[in-house]
Amino acid sequence: MVWLVIVLVLVCLSLILGIYTLEKNLRQAREQLEQVRAGETGVRLTLDTPNRQAEELFHTINALLEQRELERVDYQRKERQLRQQIANVSHDLRTPLTSILGYLQLLREEGLSPEERRAWLEVIDGRAQSLRELITAFYDLSRIEGGEYPLEREQVELRRELEEVLAGFYPELEKSGLTVSVDLARDIPPVWGDRGGVRRVFSNLLVNALRHGQGTLEVKLERRGAWAAASFTNGAPDMTQEDVLHVFERSFTADRTRTGQNTGLGLSIVQALMVQMGHQVRPELREGRFTIETLWTLGGSGGQQAPEV
Repeated sequence: MVWLVIVLVLVCLSLILGIYTLEKNLRQAREQLEQVRAGETGVRLTLDTPNRQAEELFHTINALLEQRELERVDYQRKERQLRQQIANVSHDLRTPLTSILGYLQLLREEGLSPEERRAWLEVIDGRAQSLRELITAFYDLSRIEGGEYPLEREQVELRRELEEVLAGFYPELEKSGLTVSVDLARDIPPVWGDRGGVRRVFSNLLVNALRHGQGTLEVKLERRGAWAAASFTNGAPDMTQEDVLHVFERSFTADRTRTGQNTGLGLSIVQALMVQMGHQVRPELREGRFTIETLWTLGGSGGQQAPEV
């Protein structure tokens, strides 16, 4: 009988100790969660005394806290990017608009000759066209990234589309001063994509080369196993490896301050379209030559690992 009492006492003491330990851990956890709610970062729930059930619960809560912190960091990063993009958009829209308003003011002056008036009207028309293209590019990029840009899934012959785009750019290429080298393989099977999207990709890459390229422009289409690679390479002696990391960002141009060129939206649209069509695009800078390479999956819908250069 005495032993039974002793056992019961020990059991009760063990239960009391367990309850006390659990309450202590919960109080500590509550204090730590209050720190999290107050905005402190890096706080994690800890145990002063071991408790298997509490450890499992705290592990789950800590995982949620880590996820919450990662989401907060990602949100702050995106918020900074959005502010920078808004600043870039404002700059890009303001530049041609300011020019238009300035020339309109000049046109109000008396005593202008017909030749001066005509010349300034041509300048205004050019700035207005640039402004319209810029607004259209912003609109198209937002639709592509939002999944609202209509893309058809069809078989597209890259060689044919690239030849037609190059032919359409012939006058601009002639006036550019670039030496143009074209090498298009004939054994390229069709790829899945949107015909208009493919043309937009090639057109934007040519426009980028015309605006920023120097020396020789090399346009190449070749097959690499299960891939077709269409690349555009031009001289870029002032470009850096740091610039390459940002070429697909909205409103990025490596020589913005030197040339007055406004946006890098063309390359942003290229990347967005390639992703939407299930293919890949990558930039490279090597020995002063800048390359944008589009990689198209043959006989599939994309998503494979890109081949090594």
